[in-house]
This record gives sequence, structure tokens and C-alpha cells, in this order.
Amino acid sequence: MAAVQLVRFGQNPPPAETSVPGNIVSGSPSTRLQNYFTDRTGQFFSGVWESTPGKWRVSYSESEFCAILAGRAILTGADGKAEEFKAGDAFVIPSGFEGTWETVEPLRKWYAIFEAKKA
Repeated sequence: MAAVQLVRFGQNPPPAETSVPGNIVSGSPSTRLQNYFTDRTGQFFSGVWESTPGKWRVSYSESEFCAILAGRAILTGADGKAEEFKAGDAFVIPSGFEGTWETVEPLRKWYAIFEAKKA
């Protein structure tokens, strides 16, 4: 059996994927993603995500742990409750969260996502 290797972020970075969020509310945000790890089931993955300023609607089918490395964002739930996050903050976005993501200052974060299999 082959030895399982640790994954260190920043070393041997994967190719970056750039995109534009769907459901934009304001601004012209763009994102950049480097996915460092995907498990063999395809349900868990982690890496580095970046965004330029803008605001868009979100609807999470996955659960995501975020650790903000730089920048500032505001997440607002469908109930109108807003939470602001900045460098040094860590939080979880649970599956089922709906609302908006607003990148206020260029943002960089580590993420770890679990997407449950659909029944």
C-alpha cells in the first residue's frame, strides 16, 4: 500500500482557476481558486480562495470552514442578520445557509468544504 502524503499549502501549488460568481448583486467581483486537496470520495476538499470586491447571492449545499488570511467580507443571511469577517477570523458556513456574500476588501482565505452525498 502506498504511503499517504501530507498536503502543505503553498508548496507545489495547483493551477489557479479564475471565475466570476453567479447572481451578482453589486460590483464586478472575480474569484481565484487553488484546490490543494480532494479526498477520494470527492466530498471533502480544501485550498485557497481569493475574491475582488463585490456582492452576490449564495445558497450553500455544502458546509464550509473558512479562515480569513487577508481582506474583509460581510455575510448576510436570508433573515437579514449580517456578520463581518476580517483577517484572523475563522467561521463555518453550514449547509443550507442562504443570503449574500460581500467582499468589501480584496479577500484571501483557506477553506475546507464537505459536500454530503445526495440521498
